[in-house]
Amino acid sequence: MYTIKLTIEYDGTAYAGWQRQPNQPTIQAALETALTRITQQHISVIAAGRTDAGVHARGQVASFQSDKSIPIHKWKLAINSALPHDISVVSSERAPDSFHARYSAKEKLYEYRISRHPARPAIDRHRVWHLPYELDAQAIRHAMSGLVGRHDFTSFQGRLASTLDPMCDVSHISLTSDLMTMSIQMQANRFLKQMVRTIVGTLTEVGRHKRSPDSIRDILQAKDRRAAGETAPPQGLYLLHVLY
Repeated sequence: MYTIKLTIEYDGTAYAGWQRQPNQPTIQAALETALTRITQQHISVIAAGRTDAGVHARGQVASFQSDKSIPIHKWKLAINSALPHDISVVSSERAPDSFHARYSAKEKLYEYRISRHPARPAIDRHRVWHLPYELDAQAIRHAMSGLVGRHDFTSFQGRLASTLDPMCDVSHISLTSDLMTMSIQMQANRFLKQMVRTIVGTLTEVGRHKRSPDSIRDILQAKDRRAAGETAPPQGLYLLHVLY
């Protein structure tokens, strides 16, 4: 048996997230079905992060083990031939036996994309959050500074989620903006369920002057989901990169 590491991109629009679920199309199910077709064996695939329904990825990482004598570079071609067109293996490589896509990851980088165009998008309707308002980028950047570092992010966790460890180390958060678009990138050692989307929803309220940029400290200290803002919709979120 040897360990194979895959880097994958996908459009999450048609899927109920990464994790396999009964009677629901998921990225994991599609990938494992493709591997079964290739190997005639059931192979379990582990991902770096379990993206939610409608969330996309440019650099998701997954790992699995196999004893099949398929050249490493041909795994990518073989799997892609059996995958739907909205999922693609970007690369396949041999990994050490100790490698684990989830537990070996050091940090993950996410990006959230917002369209501020007055007209609702047609082509990109499943790829951005349409928010046709003026957003104060300077106020948002001020608020972002309060998120960097090690904090208890309970207030930014989804209402139905729970974790025994709400502490996350955010190493980087940035905003790029032009006349019609805005992108927020966040990198951390781990993320709570819906954490990025709740942070983005809260930051847009800061950008619309519904909240003070200095309110981030109070939200973190509250450790209560009701203290934060709305949860941004899933279609604007992308898993860009996993760092090992």
